[in-house]
Amino acid sequence: MSMKHPIIAVTGSSGAGTTTVKHTFAAIFHRERVNAAIVEGDSFHRYTRNEMNRLIEDAERIGQRGISHFGPEANLFEELENLFRAYGESATGRNRSYIHNEEESARLGLAIGTFTEWEDLPVGTDCLFYEGLHGGVVADKVDVARHVDLLIGVAPAINLEWIQKLHRDTKIRGYSMEAVQDTILRRMHDYVHYIVPQFSLTHINFQRIPIVDTSNPFIARDVPTLDESMVVIRFKDPRGVDFPYLLRMIHESQMSRANSIVIPGGKMDLAMQLILTPLIWKLMERRRQWV
Repeated sequence: MSMKHPIIAVTGSSGAGTTTVKHTFAAIFHRERVNAAIVEGDSFHRYTRNEMNRLIEDAERIGQRGISHFGPEANLFEELENLFRAYGESATGRNRSYIHNEEESARLGLAIGTFTEWEDLPVGTDCLFYEGLHGGVVADKVDVARHVDLLIGVAPAINLEWIQKLHRDTKIRGYSMEAVQDTILRRMHDYVHYIVPQFSLTHINFQRIPIVDTSNPFIARDVPTLDESMVVIRFKDPRGVDFPYLLRMIHESQMSRANSIVIPGGKMDLAMQLILTPLIWKLMERRRQWV
């Protein structure tokens, strides 16, 4: 962790909704005039999309489980930790971008599923903001979480997570239902060992729970809306959290445990604004005292 160069990370599984939280942070950064260096977790995948597909096919051809983007074999965990360490020490580090879609491909002149070249982070940023799969990952010889000043987990109920992934990957990314199901099964070992443990290290977790039937996520025609959900917000350390204020400001919210508040899904962005803005103020004030 760094007093002078803070690091904020949002971590969660594929389809969990970390991108939505990223947009909330972007709004806070804009309003509070915080200049953040943005890092996407996909930038630290080890292989291009074609390379990854070939490795999976080769493994499955001989009866083995293919690698997944959740685990260490397919990611540059050490490079990610090195980036966090370098930023915390001197606001430096190197990053690149992963090409997700046709718009990015046309704009950057690179094929979908490939990477840009590594580049130095911009100079003069106030903090580093990471969004992706491994903002708090701990593995052999790697402990990314220890460098993070504010670690946010996004962990919807597992069936909801799968529904969101199924709809995104089939309707937006063009995969077949069978291909997405195969990916979910192949990732399960790494999901249990490298994704789930991060949520014991997070400072705050946002877990969306649907209040409609999602018992068979593979036949769901629609993703449950925010208004068809509740959100459980868990604080690792509830000291200093003004729960009476949150209960007054967020209509129909309630305490479920001494460190947890439950809110209507439609109030999730409001809750994030109320909870996260003061935390960013504190990080920026602490930084100013050291600059």
